[in-house]
Amino acid sequence: MSLKVFDLQCQHGHVFEGWFGSLDNYESQKARGLIACPICDSRQIVKKISAPRINVNHGRAPDPGAAPAQGKATAVAAPASGQLAKLQADLMRHIRQIVRDTDDVGAQFAYEARRIHYGDAEERAIRGTATEQERESLAQEGIAVMPIPDFLDEDRLQ
Repeated sequence: MSLKVFDLQCQHGHVFEGWFGSLDNYESQKARGLIACPICDSRQIVKKISAPRINVNHGRAPDPGAAPAQGKATAVAAPASGQLAKLQADLMRHIRQIVRDTDDVGAQFAYEARRIHYGDAEERAIRGTATEQERESLAQEGIAVMPIPDFLDEDRLQ
């Protein structure tokens, strides 16, 4: 199966990639509210215009007299679609493990995050629940937090 990779953006300007079986699959998932920003969990997503990978030199030998490309060369790869699917699955397993390894402090998240930030509690990775107002207040205090999308939190999937 060939995967379609779309550049997506949420209402807050966060840009991320989405991998889909087809454009119809993307549109179906979006209509059902299944696509969420991995940073803020917003469901208001738009597909950005992106250029597909086009190899205009396919089948042509390099011109030995051509000047070298300007700028620094960057390492790139083009894994096969099976490799991409495995990479995505491995990445999801790894992220879910990171979430599992956090201390679940439940509704006390904002309180505990402040205790850790100000040195009143042992520094450790935590997770829990917080209202939008609590998240904004934490951000204003310089305490970095991020929502955990449902698909990464196995407790919410059960």
